[in-house]
Amino acid sequence: MVSQEQRRRQLAREKKARQQERREAARRRSRARNAVIAGALAVVVAGGAVSYAAGAFDGDDTKDDASAAPSSTPKDPCKKAAPGAVKPLSFKKEPALTIDKSADYTMDLRTTCGDIALDLDAAKAPHTVNSFNFLLNKGYLDHTKCHRLTTGGIYVLQCGDPKADGKGTPGYQIPDENLKDKRLKGNVYPAGTVAMANQYNAKEKQGRNTGGSQFFLVYQDSQLPPDYTPFGTISDSGMKVLKKIAAAGESTGRGDGAPNATVVIDKATVTKS
Repeated sequence: MVSQEQRRRQLAREKKARQQERREAARRRSRARNAVIAGALAVVVAGGAVSYAAGAFDGDDTKDDASAAPSSTPKDPCKKAAPGAVKPLSFKKEPALTIDKSADYTMDLRTTCGDIALDLDAAKAPHTVNSFNFLLNKGYLDHTKCHRLTTGGIYVLQCGDPKADGKGTPGYQIPDENLKDKRLKGNVYPAGTVAMANQYNAKEKQGRNTGGSQFFLVYQDSQLPPDYTPFGTISDSGMKVLKKIAAAGESTGRGDGAPNATVVIDKATVTKS
């Protein structure tokens, strides 16, 4: 006869096996669904809030309390932010185009996790580069948080929102640019790309030319349709910083949430060379 203790252990083993089976099934569903959603919907600023789209990461695959959140929070790999506060800036219209489209421009993000240098493409994305040149000269991104990390389907760190809630804008919108860039082969934004978030809804084909100040840094090849202005590339040293941030994961355990690393842009500048 099976003892009470043996029965208890058997039930515990069966429960653990069921939990593991549910988690694995949830991961499979999530991976399959995220791949489809990422290809169709991508990174957007939808209705003022940054998200994939309604339901993209919802559903019963995250209901299990053992898989809905990480079991432990990784150590924050970043330093304390520099003293200072975000400037509440807003502008009525896009600034006049004053950059030299034949010149080279670099955007430097001095973050709490390390410096990220971006080589900007003024020739192919002049409105985007001009906008950042204007905003950063006014300190628009100083002391702002990079508020979103995605680790499934697409692999990006999203920054550029002074509110850090997905709703921040500079008060104006800029046009989509460089959407036929040859680097975007096979609907893939390659690792090292920096591109704009926007409000484009691929399903309804609405929301073109709605870029603001939010942008995303691609740390691993990501399957995305060419709907988001690619306007520069990330330096090798910057990629190392991004990999460190990504390794710390995101807060929800679902592949899309605030980074566990406290990524604050202490100072952001654009330099012409």
